[in-house]
Amino acid sequence: MQGEIMTYSSEIHVTKTIMNEFMDDFIENILDTDIVIVGSGPCGVTAAKYAAELGHKTVMIERNIYGGGGMWQGGFLMPKNTVMAPAHKILEECGVRLKDAGDGLYVCDSFEMVSKMLASACDAGAKLLNSTNVEDLVLKEDHVDGVVIQWFPVQQMPKFITCMDPIAIRSKVVIDATGHDSFLVQRLIDQRDIMGVPKTINGKIKGCGSLWVDEAEKQTVELTHEIYPGLIVAGMSATSTYGAPRMGPTFGGMLLAGKKAAELAHEKIIGVKIKSASNALKMGHHNVLVTE
Repeated sequence: MQGEIMTYSSEIHVTKTIMNEFMDDFIENILDTDIVIVGSGPCGVTAAKYAAELGHKTVMIERNIYGGGGMWQGGFLMPKNTVMAPAHKILEECGVRLKDAGDGLYVCDSFEMVSKMLASACDAGAKLLNSTNVEDLVLKEDHVDGVVIQWFPVQQMPKFITCMDPIAIRSKVVIDATGHDSFLVQRLIDQRDIMGVPKTINGKIKGCGSLWVDEAEKQTVELTHEIYPGLIVAGMSATSTYGAPRMGPTFGGMLLAGKKAAELAHEKIIGVKIKSASNALKMGHHNVLVTE
């Protein structure tokens, strides 16, 4: 403000504050948590928002320095994002301004969508670890018990330079929102035979099929489920796991899948089924997702 004098703070005080706050937050809110969400794209950030709103200690892990995944750009590098009803209601909850494009389709500015969704997840109490790579699951007997993490920049260096072991985070539920990679599911099927998961001849997941917007939007939600005790596969990770179609530059199915994943995690933790529109969806006329 004009006329005000900048306060003085030493370099050591700045450094000590950052280190103390990070370590306190990590030990209290991240190290032993309820729900870990891997990936901060449209599905992951939606799951983080609703999981935290449901009262769970929630950690969202992103390997990039920034959150938001593929939401920063719409199709063909154009910064406009679309969602199909009823997923637009999730964006309205976050304060995103939408334009009705007709036939149940809504459009918004991509930067506004990303920033307000991330802010909404933070406001709900979710924690975000950026520049952090999940390189493995904590897998015990018959269930997933957390994830193994490493600084992403460290992983980009030659092994003979770093020689640094990762550390573990414990959680009651892990949500794979890694998108096309389906990384956690792939890591799991490398060690466990998961019934119903189709694999290529070299043991890899099939990956997404070709573009089919209507069917992809529907299956993105329907295929979101607990694939193994303690691990929920959600959004594009689910479609990639089962070879379902890709949906292209529209985000409604991924938002609804994130909400469903949070609700499934909540049900598992509290041991009670809850009723939700995102758990019972079908494709209606004019490409609109409607609730039963």
